[in-house]
Amino acid sequence: MYNNVFSKFFDFKKNLFGILSLLYITFIFFISIFTYFIAPDSSSNSNNMNVSIHSKEPGFKIDILEIDEDTTSQSFFDLFLFGSKKKINQIPVSYYKIEKNRILYREFNSNQDKLKEIPFNNTKVYSKTFLLGTDKFGRDVLSRIIVGSRISFYIGFVSVFISLVIGVFLGSLAGYYSGIIDTIIMWIVNIVWSIPTLLLVIAISLALGKGVWQVFLAVGLTMWVEVARLVRGQVKQYKERKFVVAAKVIGLSDMKIIFRHIIPNLTSSLIVISATNFAASILIESGLSFLGIGVQPPMSSWGLMIKDHYNYIILGKAYLAIIPGLCIMLLVSSFMILGNSIERLYNKKYA
Repeated sequence: MYNNVFSKFFDFKKNLFGILSLLYITFIFFISIFTYFIAPDSSSNSNNMNVSIHSKEPGFKIDILEIDEDTTSQSFFDLFLFGSKKKINQIPVSYYKIEKNRILYREFNSNQDKLKEIPFNNTKVYSKTFLLGTDKFGRDVLSRIIVGSRISFYIGFVSVFISLVIGVFLGSLAGYYSGIIDTIIMWIVNIVWSIPTLLLVIAISLALGKGVWQVFLAVGLTMWVEVARLVRGQVKQYKERKFVVAAKVIGLSDMKIIFRHIIPNLTSSLIVISATNFAASILIESGLSFLGIGVQPPMSSWGLMIKDHYNYIILGKAYLAIIPGLCIMLLVSSFMILGNSIERLYNKKYA
């Protein structure tokens, strides 16, 4: 068993694009977990706005006067999941000087020559570089990209889990029992299959309401049909095998035969279709957010970032829409390449 696993691993190592895809997916997965510890803006949803520095180019650098008067405490778990909920006032400044127990400063883009002053207590000044620039609200684009990765991964996991649970269950019943059960299930599958995916997701989203979990459910409830058709066909083949006939002879129940003896043999096929569905769910979520019925502000999503800035393409700041678009393209391509690499690996085994 272990020799078989190691041989598959070494065969997979020979696939350069498969390895690169796996490394990129792992990298994004790591970022999506430790989002608020990696993002430069650790506020909830990285939603710290400074309109005076909106739409600045990548590499923009500015001095920030930070006033922290919020004594709210958060648990590590709360900070890990939702980011900092402290209300911290951050003021971009073009000039400042410290005199005794006060700070004199001039706000960025201010037309006033007179300096403002503020007590030095609970105040600090530091230089901040926006590596990917700022969006139209003055938020850090890099932080919004990092927070958006969490949505993309979560919707992938949830939708794939839902599609596997429903698809494997209904597909195995249809394939194993055939007859009227197969006819009814495949009738449902064909009806769902005939409706354009995006329209069906939109209809479910509107029925459930706008929100993150509604999008998760809507995407998952539309992707199970591919799994069901695949499992049905595979189960029809396996139920005629000798080990299944032997299991029937010794009196094992149908559910044990299906889920303990047949389904484990479908692992490779399920992994491949899960990778494909993962990529498709990211695209669907991005499309929904772009249309305004997916993830809602102030939450961050790559599709929502494109929606907010697609008109900047003709205004000389196309990077505001291109950067999240590239993130979607790379992650979707990585899952597709990984799925194809695993499929070739198993095809080689049975060749």
